[in-house]
Amino acid sequence: MKKVLVIGLGLIGASLCRAIKGPNVTLYGWDYSEETREIAKEVQLVDQVVSGIEVASEMDIILLAVPVQVSLEYLKILANLPLKNSVLMSDTGSTKAKVMELAKDLPFTFIGGHPMAGSHKSGVRAGNPNLFEEAYYIFTNDLESDRIDELKELLQPTRAKFVVLDASSHDEIVGVLSHLPHIVAAGLVQACETLSQKYPRASQLAAGGFKDITRIASSDPKMWTDILITNQEILLKLLENWQISMGNLKNELAANNQQAVYDFFTQAKQTRDHLPQKKQGAIPAFYDLYVDIPDIAGAVAKVTTSLSHASISIINLKIQETREDVFGVLELSFKNQADLLKGKALIEAENFHCRVRS
Repeated sequence: MKKVLVIGLGLIGASLCRAIKGPNVTLYGWDYSEETREIAKEVQLVDQVVSGIEVASEMDIILLAVPVQVSLEYLKILANLPLKNSVLMSDTGSTKAKVMELAKDLPFTFIGGHPMAGSHKSGVRAGNPNLFEEAYYIFTNDLESDRIDELKELLQPTRAKFVVLDASSHDEIVGVLSHLPHIVAAGLVQACETLSQKYPRASQLAAGGFKDITRIASSDPKMWTDILITNQEILLKLLENWQISMGNLKNELAANNQQAVYDFFTQAKQTRDHLPQKKQGAIPAFYDLYVDIPDIAGAVAKVTTSLSHASISIINLKIQETREDVFGVLELSFKNQADLLKGKALIEAENFHCRVRS
């Protein structure tokens, strides 16, 4: 029976606890928030909610499920505690270079971790044992510890796909595939806000496709500040390259070079069309279904009741009033691809027209 401590009981920490809790470990949890600790006790998230980080001295494995800059501070504190010589530690941070640099001087075994999964929900109550299923869980074992299999064994119940990368490669990959897109999305939303001040109808017209491509701009500002600061060097270079690329396009457009503009979009289309379909990546996939809802009493209830009878849960529901020939479009968000396809079949059996967002 290994003693495992999870520090940080938000979405990621709570989901890890839900996944790994079982007869092979004694699971402890701690969070800086007293309210979160009380909720964790209430929902029996772990075997024991502890009152302080000092309990780490009794642990065999410690997982830090907090932002990177907070992890750096906790690691310094933990380095000065009388821990077991055999303690194994990991984190769940979105960037890895800074934490692995610090790990070189730590008096215990540390292997970096990054479960690439998320949810629109947050907090301890959002903990979901299936959050990491089929998602990539990246390990950064730059210090070449021979205990990585021990960590994989602990996390095996998450049903994630384990990948090992060095910290620098990890940060550059997620910088391009996740961090830069979040910056661009936020910038587009700010541009929309500026436009709305000049044209009040702009916000209304920003529904549909614009709202879809900027969806990730709704992410937690505190978390993304932490990510950008801890991946600063790579992101500065990526932003510089992005500006050069956009500058080149601007010049071609100013020169009325239609072939160059056409090539720009052609290359983008070809690359995008060859991306894997509906697999977990650097940004968690969205599983959305659009249902045309006619102006008939009880139509929405008919759709949701059909899903409820099949025990299919939806994580979000909203009506888009974007078409004139129907009352609205019902947008349903599912947890995974399997639920989406099953739900689509059920709804179409009720003679509703559905579309899957690609």
